[in-house]
Amino acid sequence: MSDALRDRLPNFEAGHVWLVGAGPGDPGLLTLHAANALSQADVVIYDALVNEECLKLASSDAQLEYAGKRGGKPSPKQRDISLKLVEYAQAGKRVLRLKGGDPFVFGRGGEEALTLVEHSIPFRIVPGITAGIGGLAYAGIPVTHRDTNHNVTFLTGHDATGIMPDAIDWAGVARGSKVIVMYMAMKHIDTIAKRLIAEGRPVDEPVAFVCDASTDKQSVLETTLGDAAKDVEASGLKPPAIVIVGEVVRLRKGLDWYSALKDGHSLVPDPLGVRSKGESA
Repeated sequence: MSDALRDRLPNFEAGHVWLVGAGPGDPGLLTLHAANALSQADVVIYDALVNEECLKLASSDAQLEYAGKRGGKPSPKQRDISLKLVEYAQAGKRVLRLKGGDPFVFGRGGEEALTLVEHSIPFRIVPGITAGIGGLAYAGIPVTHRDTNHNVTFLTGHDATGIMPDAIDWAGVARGSKVIVMYMAMKHIDTIAKRLIAEGRPVDEPVAFVCDASTDKQSVLETTLGDAAKDVEASGLKPPAIVIVGEVVRLRKGLDWYSALKDGHSLVPDPLGVRSKGESA
């Protein structure tokens, strides 16, 4: 980073909290603001989805504190994490709350920021690349493509209690969204798939599970809505995962650049079989 650019980045002031998105995993997807925050922070409180390679950008003097939440495992309560941010800031620390993906996309960043407001703590939000877009891009799956869809729905596969959220209008999602991107849905995929099929989605509609997206451990399972539950169980894949439902999954045969660069396999120029000889407008 040039000195001229570095000088234009904000100063991380004592007693402030920055809520920063670390992206889906690849450290190269950190924003300049995120890297700047890591270089200045006194305390870095990071979650379970942050690639620890990102933490190597932190100052050698920084205090690194894990505050990850994992379903079914002992985890700190959200209120306690929020209040810890307040405590460190009130002690005059520069506090970086580092979250996988984006803080405002199923990241509870809003909850934490409102706690800071409650205690008059100044803060900054630094958006990150959410896994539902960036992670799928590393799997060669675009969330929109004009030959398949003009809308996309992002949803979470479980609510605050850990069960499939009843507050979602599943019938409306099934009928109204050509592409569905689901966070934290692997655990309930059997129930979710059956619900979507009952609401009219085709049994053979393409589905993909992308685990450890954008990292060296990335793995992708392509299946169908009808077979999703049994196939993911047979695969042995574990969260974190992004699940996508829709015809865009078929584009992976042509757009799986990440795997192609690693193993040299050929990509298909017309995975949907819709391209004409001439370029469309």
